[in-house]
Amino acid sequence: MRETRVHGTFAPSLSQNCGDGARDGNCPLGPPHPVADLCKKNNHLESKKNRYAMDAIRHTCLKLEVPSIAQSNESRSIFFVKGTWFRHRFDLSITDGLNAWTCHATEDEVRLRAEQWDQEPSDYVALAERHLGFQQPGSVYGFADAGNGDKRLSWTFDKEGMKLEWRWNCQPASDNKKTTAGILDFLMDANIRLSEEVVRKTQSFERLKVESENCLAQSEKISGEKVEFETAIYAKFLNVLNSKKAKLRAYRDQLSKQTTGSSKLKQEEEYSSDKTETFDDESDAEKN
Repeated sequence: MRETRVHGTFAPSLSQNCGDGARDGNCPLGPPHPVADLCKKNNHLESKKNRYAMDAIRHTCLKLEVPSIAQSNESRSIFFVKGTWFRHRFDLSITDGLNAWTCHATEDEVRLRAEQWDQEPSDYVALAERHLGFQQPGSVYGFADAGNGDKRLSWTFDKEGMKLEWRWNCQPASDNKKTTAGILDFLMDANIRLSEEVVRKTQSFERLKVESENCLAQSEKISGEKVEFETAIYAKFLNVLNSKKAKLRAYRDQLSKQTTGSSKLKQEEEYSSDKTETFDDESDAEKN
């Protein structure tokens, strides 16, 4: 089951005015002046523009499948329901490819229906949009004859454990071809926009892919350079360490030789001293 849903907004730009003081003919800039009436009219226009700004327009198009009454129960009829949604009202255009119907739910009608269901008009419109923007799995839809060529569009929904049903009467379109063509144009425009969005997202994905590959290559390069740097530093450290060890061994050997030489010299001095004392003793004996 395929559905197309496209949203758009309509928000007229707002202009400056003299403020709330213009509502009672006074401008907050000072006492009443010749342009006070103009300020009041401008404020009135502002309130209307604010209302239009809040009245956001949204568009949906639903491929609606309903059981076919004329044929077997297994066959289903397909209709395309295009919805134009305002804050407190909505318009529907429906076609089966050959015939077309329209439904214009005014603000008064929506308000009356909403009061019957103890709802705000905006909530009523939002709930209708949810069921006619996407075919809800748990809802039962119908598009039955209502006499005089009219059709009755209905759908069910659950509320507080109860199955409720909403119905709206749809009149034959004044121009079937124009209404059907309008729905097809909307679908084609929506398809073009979706295709363009797919192309943009694909291009964006390709750019991200190239950037990620470049980042990966740069990371691998940096990692390799880090390994090379660490290897070179380690090799230099080993060379310095071995050099220090060699110098320490040389100093040790030199110190060992010096210690050995000093010991021999001391021993020779002691031996020479002993011989001198013996000779002196013998000389004293001969004199006596």
